[in-house]
Amino acid sequence: MTRCLEIAPERIGRWLDGFAERHDGARLTEEGAVVRAEGGDGAVAVGTSFPHDPLGVVLLRRGGYAVGLARDGRLTAHKCGTRYVQSRTAAGGWSQQRFARRRGNQADELVRAVSDHVLRLLPAGAGLRGMVVGGDRALVRDVLADPRLGHLVDLPRRELYDVPDPRLAVLQEAVRRGRAVWVDLDEPDTSG
Repeated sequence: MTRCLEIAPERIGRWLDGFAERHDGARLTEEGAVVRAEGGDGAVAVGTSFPHDPLGVVLLRRGGYAVGLARDGRLTAHKCGTRYVQSRTAAGGWSQQRFARRRGNQADELVRAVSDHVLRLLPAGAGLRGMVVGGDRALVRDVLADPRLGHLVDLPRRELYDVPDPRLAVLQEAVRRGRAVWVDLDEPDTSG
């Protein structure tokens, strides 16, 4: 049985100690940001850390956005907002084409507005070491394609495309998840 866990970096040492207690000891190996623990009973945990600080966060969906700067796991600057982007319509013919153009224009306006917020909150001089992005892949890609944001393109990136509509609470949770050590835990089946 394999499970995926997200563990705060401050807790990973205690979690590995608990892993060793639950699984007949543990042999640890580390390679860069990856730590592997093999238990005496065959359990295996592979954790991948994201040790980048400060972090820039960009979450974007059709209708909402959140941009933030986090240091030491805390938001130091952020902007959240909503922007209307019409959803698809069942209308056919000319109406369908007109609504598609309107939807495209609204999405373009959303991308421009969010790009401006990213430029203001995550400037080249912010000393960013990593990025957390999430929401709508295409919209995030369009924002980061803005030539003014070239300083963000090559930063290490964590992707959280499963986030709900961005609000402040979602932004705070994205910071927590972005900093977390992602652990793939494979434990032997002891039911039989």
